Amino acid sequence: MNKINRDKEKILIIEDQPQVIRLVTEVLRAVGYDVVAQTSNENAVATAATEQPALILLDIMFPRGPDGFDLCRQIRQFSDLPIIMLTARARESDILRGFEVGADDYLTKPFSSKELVARVRAVLKRTHQSDKSVTASLKCGGLVINFARHSVQVEGREVSLTRTEFSLLRQLALNPNRVLLNQDLLVAVWGQEYRDDIDYLRAYIRIRNTLLLRPVPATCYAAPITNRR
Repeated sequence: MNKINRDKEKILIIEDQPQVIRLVTEVLRAVGYDVVAQTSNENAVATAATEQPALILLDIMFPRGPDGFDLCRQIRQFSDLPIIMLTARARESDILRGFEVGADDYLTKPFSSKELVARVRAVLKRTHQSDKSVTASLKCGGLVINFARHSVQVEGREVSLTRTEFSLLRQLALNPNRVLLNQDLLVAVWGQEYRDDIDYLRAYIRIRNTLLLRPVPATCYAAPITNRR
């Protein structure tokens, strides 16, 4: 794997299996990341708050105490930093639950070094991607999307979205009256390496279906960006 020049972005792995920690640490350090490991789920939330990593790799299963779902939910109370869940279970219910508590992506064990690096890079790329939309906000019935602030309201109620969920909603909102192919959405939101993960896209759509994708009046308007510095 080629090493990429970067300002030592920090990756926090919360995992109780030494072999997994060793693999992740060696692979990510080899491509230029700084890696911090936390083996105790009891102190995981505090570590996430103090270390302020660029990304968290979070295991789901622990022998005792809070599981990865609980930890993800707690972290989401104070931070929107990207989280990739690590799981030995590829059941759809587990994947959906991970997305529901705020995870941005998931990796099923065992995973290869190439897949690990690809997923980390893809999620970080989405995180760093600047907002290139030509509008600052869009209103469609009871749905209000503020692209500049990355905020969403439905019927006046603030809706909490992960970065990935917001990117997906933005892609749909900025292409009104157009049929978007699954592959187009996957590439635009997740990256080229996700173009065939149709079930992945369906999982995200299903989570927000009743909340954000319900029918709204056809009259929508976009507000242009003004005096942005």
